[in-house]
Amino acid sequence: MYAIVESGGRQYRAEAGNSFVTEKLPYEVGEQIEMNNVLLLANGDAITIGQPTVEGVTVKATIVEQFRGEKIFVWKYKPKKRYRRRRGHRQQYTRVRVDEIVTG
Repeated sequence: MYAIVESGGRQYRAEAGNSFVTEKLPYEVGEQIEMNNVLLLANGDAITIGQPTVEGVTVKATIVEQFRGEKIFVWKYKPKKRYRRRRGHRQQYTRVRVDEIVTG
């Protein structure tokens, strides 16, 4: 059984026991959360598609870690004008482990 959940404007495949990386969520490490934005639920051959979400289905998950991604450099450059700018950015992420998918 797996579910497609929405978090931070993106969609992730949630299977019990697996983990995925999403945009930073405002929770502490070890905290359990419930994701209610389930867009699709697949149980064997039975597939339920939500309009827009599947009612009565929640995904229970645990926050595994909060971390930052690799640094990304952004360059601005104008030729012959001595204009050069370099900026860096590190995105913050959250690793989420799916405990169970609750239907009902």
